[in-house]
Amino acid sequence: MSIHEEFLTNRKEHITSSFIGWDNREEEIEISLSKLAIDGGEAVRKTQFPKRKTYGIEEAQQVIEALNSQDLFFATAKKVYKFLNEFKELYGVKHATASTSGTSAIHVALGALNLEPGDEVITTPISDMGTVAPILLQNCIPVFADVELDTCNLDPDDVERRITDRTRALIVVHCWGQPADMDRFLAIARRHNLKLIEDCAQAHLAYYKGRLAGTIGDLGAFSLQQSKHMTCGDGGITITNDDELGRRADLFVDKGCDWTEDRRYRLTYSFLAPCYRMTELQGAVLLAQLGKLKWVVERRQELGDRLTRLLGDVEGVHPPRRMVDVDHRYWGYPLRIDQGKGLSRDEFVKAISAEGIPAGSAWPGKPLYLFDMLQKHITYGTSGYPFTAKEGRMIDYYEGLCPNAERVEKEMCTISINEFYSEQDIDDISQAVHKVAKLLPRR
Repeated sequence: MSIHEEFLTNRKEHITSSFIGWDNREEEIEISLSKLAIDGGEAVRKTQFPKRKTYGIEEAQQVIEALNSQDLFFATAKKVYKFLNEFKELYGVKHATASTSGTSAIHVALGALNLEPGDEVITTPISDMGTVAPILLQNCIPVFADVELDTCNLDPDDVERRITDRTRALIVVHCWGQPADMDRFLAIARRHNLKLIEDCAQAHLAYYKGRLAGTIGDLGAFSLQQSKHMTCGDGGITITNDDELGRRADLFVDKGCDWTEDRRYRLTYSFLAPCYRMTELQGAVLLAQLGKLKWVVERRQELGDRLTRLLGDVEGVHPPRRMVDVDHRYWGYPLRIDQGKGLSRDEFVKAISAEGIPAGSAWPGKPLYLFDMLQKHITYGTSGYPFTAKEGRMIDYYEGLCPNAERVEKEMCTISINEFYSEQDIDDISQAVHKVAKLLPRR
């Protein structure tokens, strides 16, 4: 018996019991089972899915301690330093720099590399603009490589094809929570003498063949924004084992000045840099969050992997491919609806949402290079800099640049999951996907 047939049997038994005493109950049953909810049938799920309960008494206690200290400036207080020390211990790294957002964490990493204007940095078009904006803020040029259809991670072969004599660094995003093929990217970086930054915004505490994502390249950057596995509303952290990169990262986060844990302030203004200092309130929340992180990521992986197994036989619906010896921490659940099999992603999203499943379309909606800022080089005033700099080169971003990325954005259905879901919640999602895939008209 297939999963869909088992679902229909169970639903029929449920509906039969609720229609006892009705003269036409068999007719009612058949109508409900043969119709999508969007067409008037009975929805698979009639109750809301569990909401994520991100904060609790642990965070409140840490925040109250910070407030009672009467000092919310990280450099003269304790919480941010304590969080950094615990994060370094957890990840087994020598240096960690706290900042205000995931975007700033990427910017800190690039600032630590001290790149030249016009240098090129290769990255993915399937990410938040926070991965790309720091490249331009350092007066460098973003170059986009295509992604793998079945993981949404960067395609190493296409990355290598995009390397020029101007390329200086790679930013590899571990998309949706599954680390990219770091063996390949390390080999590419070494072969071409490139620096490698890992964007781990969606992949907290994710292991790649025994090594934590973020510790494999030259630098790792994390977002602590509200939707992430660990959060303080917004924040970032940049890690490295390289002493010089760690020193520059600490300077870059505070206008080129040096606050150290011994509370000595070295007002040096060593180089041009922004102010991205984290506050004690953020550090306080993160201290409590750090204690929950292992449970959060392991529970999400357990639930996400269950859903992947349940969806392995649905024609035209592709769950994410799971790599061997690699974690998947499921920041969300990406489901590709294959238009080649006659399914419409937009119609699928409407239908599955009507079945009571929290679903949406692609993130970020289209490849980053198709947004106006990059299409029209809207950067510093009307200058178009750094694209117009003598050190750089004008790059055109156009439809067709990364075919897989564009296909992913047209076919992706995203399903929300969080660590408070039960196995039954996951089973309900699976049943709804099977139902919609079977009954939705194909073109």
